[in-house]
Amino acid sequence: MSRRTALRDAARWVLHDDAPAASPSLAAEVRETLDDPALTEALEQAVGFGRLSDGDIRAMRAARRRTAATLGAAVIVAMVGAGTWSNGWFKGTSAAIVAHYETQRGQQRDVTLADGSTLHLNGATSLDVTLDQRQRLVALNRGEAYFDIAHENVRPFVVHAGSSATRVLGTAFDLDVTRGEVKLSVYRGRVRFGGAAMGAYSLDVPAGWRSRFTNGKARAPTRFDATQQDWRQDWVDTDDMRLGDLVDALNRRDGPLVMDPPPALAGIALTGRFKLDDSRQLLGALGAAYGFTVVPDGDRLRLVATGG
Repeated sequence: MSRRTALRDAARWVLHDDAPAASPSLAAEVRETLDDPALTEALEQAVGFGRLSDGDIRAMRAARRRTAATLGAAVIVAMVGAGTWSNGWFKGTSAAIVAHYETQRGQQRDVTLADGSTLHLNGATSLDVTLDQRQRLVALNRGEAYFDIAHENVRPFVVHAGSSATRVLGTAFDLDVTRGEVKLSVYRGRVRFGGAAMGAYSLDVPAGWRSRFTNGKARAPTRFDATQQDWRQDWVDTDDMRLGDLVDALNRRDGPLVMDPPPALAGIALTGRFKLDDSRQLLGALGAAYGFTVVPDGDRLRLVATGG
């Protein structure tokens, strides 16, 4: 049996209420596609289509079998799309749009993509964008970026950062790659966050919540105030942030470079909101509270534990 035939049988098995107990080999794969929050988000857009009449509902029920078969075929197309692209199904369509964007330390940059999405890059950030007929892909190589994604029902927007993946159809969120972790903050909508394979260790993160991906797993989300100003307006919320993370944030900006703190200091958990416009003043105030001093070292700053 070909893979396409197996997918068709699996789709019909998943979509039929009276299917036999034994599931086809690819049923789990089809069910995972149907359970994808991106598909759920697209279907939710149908809420605004208007209320159906009783006649409409009766007609829909009468056509249920035909609808199921059609949906099964659509699922199959989505799942084998990667292979059929190379086999020429999309001949005559426009070529993929590929672009690279990056910023230097102390520089921020706004980018508008061809689909209408906007990206705001923090300093010392690098990313690659690929837009084609099936999906919109971004590889966040380093740094931090705020994504405001234009909604499209058929083309998901996926950001790969480290070994994590963030999948949406249209929403606004921030991703920060730092010290072997990827930190996510969602400002609008809902995203699927987890490993690149989007398997058992992925989770949905709604607006006003944030998570971090570390050691191959997305951590349980925590709340934050999405209405407050952030790094785009020179502010930082240090709740759930360590001193080493703050040093990374400061080093994306202008001013003296802060040397990497020793492990005993880098792991200090911080709390509070601070302006980012004067790194030496900010670190000095934090040092008085957390037990370290700021020592000039040429054109850099070095953090030293009090008494060390």
